[in-house]
Amino acid sequence: MRFKTYIQTSILLTSFMLAFGCKQVPLTYPQRKDLIETVYASGKLVSENEYSLSALCTGRIIKKLVKDGDTVKKGQLLYLASDEGVRERADAALISYNIEEGNLSDQSPLLNDLKLSLQNAILRFRNDSLTYYRWNSLWAENIGTKNNLDNAYSNYQISLNQQKIAEQKYLSALNDIRIARGTARSQLSTARKDLKDFSIRSDRDGIVYQTFREIGESVRTHDVVALLGDSSPPLLRLSVDQQDVDKLRAGQTVLVQADVSGSKIYEAVVTCIYPVMNETDQTFRVDARFTRGAIPPFIHSSVEANIIVQKKNKVLVLPRTALIGKDSVLVYHKGKENKLRVQTGISTLDYIEIVSGITEKTAIRVMTKK
Repeated sequence: MRFKTYIQTSILLTSFMLAFGCKQVPLTYPQRKDLIETVYASGKLVSENEYSLSALCTGRIIKKLVKDGDTVKKGQLLYLASDEGVRERADAALISYNIEEGNLSDQSPLLNDLKLSLQNAILRFRNDSLTYYRWNSLWAENIGTKNNLDNAYSNYQISLNQQKIAEQKYLSALNDIRIARGTARSQLSTARKDLKDFSIRSDRDGIVYQTFREIGESVRTHDVVALLGDSSPPLLRLSVDQQDVDKLRAGQTVLVQADVSGSKIYEAVVTCIYPVMNETDQTFRVDARFTRGAIPPFIHSSVEANIIVQKKNKVLVLPRTALIGKDSVLVYHKGKENKLRVQTGISTLDYIEIVSGITEKTAIRVMTKK
């Protein structure tokens, strides 16, 4: 239910009952008073930067380290979920990675064997190469036999091929181990990330407003486990009818009444007017921030608000019941009634400003409900 602002200060208008033929005619006269035009809004209190923290794993809660209302730091552990299978995979991935790291070290049995074979093949090739070139030089001087030269050349070719094979085996094994180490590193990183996901942490400083899981309960990926928000005072998230939103501006005063605090009035100020309409209820979102005094600490509690869009002092006003349609009144003069058009200004639930058309001395017929 809308509430009337407490700052309307002038007295109620007096109605007069005058004789009109055989009937009593209810009349009123325009009066001067301070008038405040407001726009009604409803909404709720929300925490600034409020967000729902979701699980990134599937398992069972084995530790709960916070309770509702706790203040937390970024990175602080809130929940710990079961991780037996993931831990085993992480341990196995670490063992595999360490093995591949060992295979690339100076103590690697495989690479050392291949390296020795390569070194032996290089030495053999050098010896056979020297022998061949020696016999080839002698043969050029007609020394030695053709058979010795052919044997030396054969040994030279064989040792050359063996050196190439040994080198290829070593480089191929080295490349395979490097690939295996990269694969093991990737698997270890994935396993550690999966393991880390079982530690559910806050991603910012703030307050835990509500927790949704207890020890022993199951949790699935993307399940919301807690509602968090900033520790700063809550904000007002209001909904304003589309017919009124064009009257609003940032900086306007908001008078707020919260369900949790009864009739107490709080002051706030409009901070943001969102340009997209909610098509479901034909309203616009308006945010406001409390400006002074005690603030209700209970987020998501319902509020009603009057946003002050215009103030005028000592303006000529009539009760809204004295108006016919949007811009006419019945003027009573010398026992006769005449319909007269007036120019109106701002209005409240009870009164409307009269800009021109009548004066304080004009008697106005008040329309009564039949």
